[in-house]
Amino acid sequence: MDVIDLRFVDGFLVGHAEDREAGTGCTAVLTPAGASASVYTPGFAPGSRETALLRPESSPQEIHGLLLAGGSAFGLSAASGIVRFLREQGVGLDTGAIRVPLVPGAVIYDYPGNKSQGLLPDEDMGYRAARAAGGKACMRGPHGAGVSARSGKIGGHERSSPSGIGSAGMTDDGLQLAALAVVNPLGSVVDPADGRIVSGLRRPDGSLASHGEILAAVKDAAGRMGDGAPGHTVLVVVGTNARLDKLGAFRVSRMAAAGIARAIFPAHLLFDGDTLFTLASNTGPVVDVNVLGAYAAQITAQAVLDAACSAGA
Repeated sequence: MDVIDLRFVDGFLVGHAEDREAGTGCTAVLTPAGASASVYTPGFAPGSRETALLRPESSPQEIHGLLLAGGSAFGLSAASGIVRFLREQGVGLDTGAIRVPLVPGAVIYDYPGNKSQGLLPDEDMGYRAARAAGGKACMRGPHGAGVSARSGKIGGHERSSPSGIGSAGMTDDGLQLAALAVVNPLGSVVDPADGRIVSGLRRPDGSLASHGEILAAVKDAAGRMGDGAPGHTVLVVVGTNARLDKLGAFRVSRMAAAGIARAIFPAHLLFDGDTLFTLASNTGPVVDVNVLGAYAAQITAQAVLDAACSAGA
């Protein structure tokens, strides 16, 4: 079945780069003509870059790209590669003296699957992801930023399940709306339709843990992980052609975050860095923000589920 993803939304390009041997990668979302954008962070342990400029009160009114990456804080350096690529294309905010590409980003903690020990993703990998952006092929599962993503990490790497990147989208009377999710949570993935666990924490025999067993693992982890625990994160990019300013994009992001909670049990723990971006190319119709937010929450939940299913959950 064809899946509508960000590449089908006017004004958006998506590219991936990865190192399978190292076990990590990154994803570049490009909006060369500019996009109004904002972010909502329901997680408590985010790793991010330049998200302050996405606040509704901040002066810049558009961005030109977005980084999603593995590597935890080290992976944020891949954004410099996207900036370099966009500068070569003449894309960026015109400051009078120079065009400056604005590229916020966020990362997941993909260790121990990431064998690079802080060396990757780097600027060169970010550049390769940006250069690869384009086309209409839908990349799902362990690709790009999701190469070493896992779900159900509350019980440790060995008891978690493979995950990756998921996509979902819709069209309606000129509206184009899509979500891309990088799914790497402490919690397990559930089917939003019935709450059935489809991927995540596993028992020693390999079967999926129950809701009660997951909560017991959370209680156990809370006693040993402490405030310094590394982050485990769901990153979501909602992209649309609808007409939105930054405040509208923030409101959609906040509403769409409900989709993460519908598809992850439990979501937004103190050690999760869940972050949701909304970008609008402003090439399509005016849509009521309440309607857009409701749609965005629905496709966010579907994208999270798709990541687990595409990884073979």
